[in-house]
Amino acid sequence: MDVALADIRALEEALHRADVRGSRAAVEALLADGFVEFGSSGSIYDREAIIRLLAAEVDAPAEGRLRAFDYALTVISADAVLLTYRTARLADGKPLRHVLRSSIWKRTGAGWKMLFHQGTPTDA
Repeated sequence: MDVALADIRALEEALHRADVRGSRAAVEALLADGFVEFGSSGSIYDREAIIRLLAAEVDAPAEGRLRAFDYALTVISADAVLLTYRTARLADGKPLRHVLRSSIWKRTGAGWKMLFHQGTPTDA
């Protein structure tokens, strides 16, 4: 398969940026039809719900800066990959919340799109 970790990581990290999160068109371009997220809160979100929630965050940004690390890419099939990584939300340089994250990205005619995402809280 001709996909690099750096390529999928860049797409994933675009969804961490406020300018992308606040743009319905940008988020729609990154999320596949049928997208589902199992949130770290235990809630399940569909594509439309995530688009609305991300747009609302622009008005009330999350506390602190998100740090993402320990990325790994696993090929599932010729047109699908699993990206796993960890995040820590930082405020005043101190980790507040650590989350294990996984995303399934699928190759479509319009490029790579996220089909599934899950966040699971964890210890530092």
